[in-house]
Amino acid sequence: MTDRVRGRVKWFDLNKGFGFVLCDEGGSDVLLHANVLRNFGQSSVVEGAFIDLEIQQTERGVQAVLIHEIRPPEGTDTPGLADFEDIDPEVLRNAPLVPARIKWFDKAKGFGFANTFGDPGDVFLHIEVLRRCGLADLQAGEALAIRVIEGKRGRMATEVSAWETAIK
Repeated sequence: MTDRVRGRVKWFDLNKGFGFVLCDEGGSDVLLHANVLRNFGQSSVVEGAFIDLEIQQTERGVQAVLIHEIRPPEGTDTPGLADFEDIDPEVLRNAPLVPARIKWFDKAKGFGFANTFGDPGDVFLHIEVLRRCGLADLQAGEALAIRVIEGKRGRMATEVSAWETAIK
């Protein structure tokens, strides 16, 4: 039997393959395994992100079994990206959402690149774009959906979301 709860991501470590969620109604931390996150279409989640999930009690404690929704943390004080300053916000919101695969991403450097299907060029991904979308890291080969614009330095992602959003 499962219970549906809401809370905030306490932390998630992609290398360890798990993290924990703090439920809004209190109680013990909920184990969030990477497989449950992958079943939702993500490989990582940023600290403080809102999460709506189903949990169950196991011999080893409370564990997440299904994710219904993840939203980025509210009220983040991250400054706007300089690359987007001179671009109309409407253009950013209405950029096409296209399926892509991560070529590489280096969290320590704060950026990486993706390839969109049907286009041989790379798309630049900044870590602040990931954070605003509720993600903390990406893995090479990971499938996702991105909004792409032609920026000052070439093609850039303005939004990152689950793969399924590009094929609906």
